[in-house]
Amino acid sequence: MTCELARSAIHGYFDGELDAVRASEFERHLENCPECQTSMKDLEEMHGRLQQSNLYAQASPRLEQRIREQLSLTAQRENARRPRRSWFLMPAFGVLAMVLVFWIALRLVQPHTESARIQAELLDAHVRSLQPGHLTDVESTDQHTVKPWFDGKLDFIPPVADYSQQGFPLVGGRLDVVDGHSIAALVYARRKHFINLFVWPNEKLAAVAEGNGSREGYNWISWRSGDMHLCLISDASINDLQQLKELIHP
Repeated sequence: MTCELARSAIHGYFDGELDAVRASEFERHLENCPECQTSMKDLEEMHGRLQQSNLYAQASPRLEQRIREQLSLTAQRENARRPRRSWFLMPAFGVLAMVLVFWIALRLVQPHTESARIQAELLDAHVRSLQPGHLTDVESTDQHTVKPWFDGKLDFIPPVADYSQQGFPLVGGRLDVVDGHSIAALVYARRKHFINLFVWPNEKLAAVAEGNGSREGYNWISWRSGDMHLCLISDASINDLQQLKELIHP
């Protein structure tokens, strides 16, 4: 039987073109698929042979010089065809206005883009945690066990509490890495759903915007409390996340 993933996903995985979710799914599949294991081994051997082979010839200095001269000549001809207008003919206030508009647009767009990138990394971290064996580093429903576990592993101690009586039992905690920084992740359960509470000092990932949203079937709520930033992510409903947020930060 021919494995469909051996044809449709293995090259994307080998070239690093799959997103975090699909890459994780393929890695789990690869562990138990002899056909994909063989195909991956063949790709690695072919890649190694290509790197060791001498399949190209070095261009001569004369050829490189001729190409550069031709490119320069083509550029001069294109410039000669263009109208004789220049930036210096524009009124000074027009140039300043354009610079100001560009600067304002950059200040407005850049924080939003950075926040979206960090939020996407947090979502990827949540999805990774759902893989077998990745959910917790310390598994316990006792907050007095989970909270001391972080001591010495981070330069801050996250707020840890158990909300079993309110329907959000503590499952455990772990370390995670987002944007190159180590942060805390506390894990809660809600019926059959797991909820990750990511916690970090404001100065580490200060670009994350406060608010809530939804992406790829997962909901999130992000907010600040004192000098800490917190973010809840789960496939549980946004109402469930809001209830847990109000318990954590009434």
